[in-house]
Amino acid sequence: MASGKRPEHQAPPEIFYDEVEARKYTSNSRMIEIQEQMSERAIELLALPEDTPCLILDLGCGSGLSGESLTEQGHIWMGIDISSHMLDIALEREVEGDVFLSDMGQGMFFRPGTFDGAMSISALQWLCNADKKSHSPPKRLYRFFSTLYSSLKRGSRAVFQFYPENSSQIEMITTQAMKAGFGGGLVVDYPNSTKAKKMFLCLFAGGSTTQQTLPKGLGTDTKMFPSQVSYSESRGNGKRKRERKSVKKSRDWILEKKERRRRQGRDVRPDSKFTGRRRTGKF
Repeated sequence: MASGKRPEHQAPPEIFYDEVEARKYTSNSRMIEIQEQMSERAIELLALPEDTPCLILDLGCGSGLSGESLTEQGHIWMGIDISSHMLDIALEREVEGDVFLSDMGQGMFFRPGTFDGAMSISALQWLCNADKKSHSPPKRLYRFFSTLYSSLKRGSRAVFQFYPENSSQIEMITTQAMKAGFGGGLVVDYPNSTKAKKMFLCLFAGGSTTQQTLPKGLGTDTKMFPSQVSYSESRGNGKRKRERKSVKKSRDWILEKKERRRRQGRDVRPDSKFTGRRRTGKF
């Protein structure tokens, strides 16, 4: 397989992270450094109370690299991962957190309101793939987000560092997160840098307006999706009222398309009185 191929395209995570790959990942000094930096940034975005130990859920905890950052900052953590080989190494390393073998797409199994926050490093994009015939990425994402929402205390946050393959994956992920009850947005650090650019999905599990202020990305303006969205209709029977579609290429159609792209975190030209206006002399 080509070396540049994305890991999630090569094999399901429980197969890709076999014993060899798991040990290689955990012993790579550069990977350890990057993991530590992203974990510290995710913890910063969680906005946990100072000098107060919190119980945090580490989603896709792997061999416990991200959990070590939580331990160093005085927090208690529990982790889940689908790779038994990754968890074996975590036990060998005697990490401080309790780890469980579990598939995120099947949902969380914790009591409601258990955790003060949740974080995840480089795991969320795996749920966008259908590794089995029974897998439906939107359904698995909804199952994951809805059960995670229940597991979190109201007013807490969940922060995901992830590597989306395209804007469609971002839209699918954020749509299912909002449908499950979360608010929040996409925080992009250093969007103009090829190497330093990182994406964090920062979600709010209820709480006051003050608690729901989305952090600003480092070196950029923050791209957001609405922090409060009602999904009462979709939770009832799974159907929504059909809205009349705008005529293609019309001003309304263009404005709607630009708004969708803004929600996906993409750069879009600002609206003006010339938006959608037909140019003269063009056929």
